[in-house]
Amino acid sequence: MPKKLVLHADRLFPADPAVRAIARRLYGAVQDLPIISPHGHTDPAWFADNEPFGNAAELLLAPDHYLYRMLYSQGIALASLGVPSRKGSSEANPREAWRVLARNFHLFRGTPSALWLSHVFSVVFGLDVVLEEKTADHYFDVIGAALRTEAFRPRALFERFNIEVLATTESPLDPLLQHRKIRESGWRGRVVTTYRPDVVIDPEHEQFRGALAQFGELTGQDVHSWGGYLNAHRLRRAEFARAGATATDHGHPTARTADLGQAECERLFARVLSGRFTPDEAELFRAQMLLEMARMSLDDGLVMQIHPGAFRNHNLWLSEQYGRDKGADVPMPTEYVNALKPLLDRFGNDARLSIILFTLDETTYSRELAPLAGHYPVLKLGPAWWFHDSPEGMLRFREQTTETAGFYNTVGFNDDTRAFLSIPARHDVARRVDCSFLARLVAEHRLDEDDAALVAEDLAYRLPKAAYRL
Repeated sequence: MPKKLVLHADRLFPADPAVRAIARRLYGAVQDLPIISPHGHTDPAWFADNEPFGNAAELLLAPDHYLYRMLYSQGIALASLGVPSRKGSSEANPREAWRVLARNFHLFRGTPSALWLSHVFSVVFGLDVVLEEKTADHYFDVIGAALRTEAFRPRALFERFNIEVLATTESPLDPLLQHRKIRESGWRGRVVTTYRPDVVIDPEHEQFRGALAQFGELTGQDVHSWGGYLNAHRLRRAEFARAGATATDHGHPTARTADLGQAECERLFARVLSGRFTPDEAELFRAQMLLEMARMSLDDGLVMQIHPGAFRNHNLWLSEQYGRDKGADVPMPTEYVNALKPLLDRFGNDARLSIILFTLDETTYSRELAPLAGHYPVLKLGPAWWFHDSPEGMLRFREQTTETAGFYNTVGFNDDTRAFLSIPARHDVARRVDCSFLARLVAEHRLDEDDAALVAEDLAYRLPKAAYRL
């Protein structure tokens, strides 16, 4: 007899009965609030075309690097999971790929992925048995049948999930046709884009030279001159803003910024264009471009997100065979106090600018990030991110930043996901964890419960909406 799949109503709440009761009350007031999803990587074509999703493996497994990085760590080939290589789409049979996940689902015990997927299986699809080898085909068939119905098309799910606004992330080379199609369709769902210029800012990106040429063609600018290059960014940012963008996003190796003079910028840019630059010069160019992006944000009002500290594509073989974003990124130590000082010296006191900082280095929470955000008007702290998007990671974030930065120098939660169906699950976890943290403050008489209820609503809804100017 298959084991029952049960989502406990008190999951993630404190074990102490008195504190748990407070958490329940706080959560009850926020659990059904609309979802603000201001940063993520879902495909806008899903909402533009509103075509049915294919099958369980294609929808839930192949796009989710949280899942296949764990499976790969146990010696399971990506090809068997339906993950496409650089050569093109995978030839793996979707049902067989799903069976591989089912046989190995025990690997996710205790992980956020298990929490998210259990929510998807139970709440979204109504499944009531656990995923394991003997239920793999049952899962595949039930999910497949659901996906063939109108209720499981992307727009219907968007509305069912009570998503008020969802932001995708696009390269500056993207023509934004899918976003235009969404706007012109008459559908009332709000899907906006985000400007992610890494491919034309990072000289060490393998696509940089070709991307730069396309950047020039798309904008009609001489991107081989410093002035033309900057103007190309201005033009694309304006186009993104017309497509609904309220933010930019920068995934740099470090948080370093620079404030060079005009002549120095031109010399550095010439070195970058020549291809004969050192790693230090590449880093300096990225640093200068963070300041240039901040300068442009003062003009166009786009909120700036800085996501530093990942060693991208650490597995060389995997990168060569499968490309970027295949679960082989690893966190690195990241310094902020000195790294951000050139930008903050120039713009840190100008409240018109808004910069949201993220980190994969938790040692910086109380030492660097909370004191910085607790002082500079331009800075806010993004939520626990990526490897720390977990119950313990969220609690560590709150515990180490709240005393110095408070709640109101943070921006609530964003799900940062490619896995569309996991969005309500991820927001539910965040709301439960925040309510648990607040319940402890109430139980310790450090916060009035009425105030805690207001904070819970702010974290779940009002703060992300305000921080991202949505």
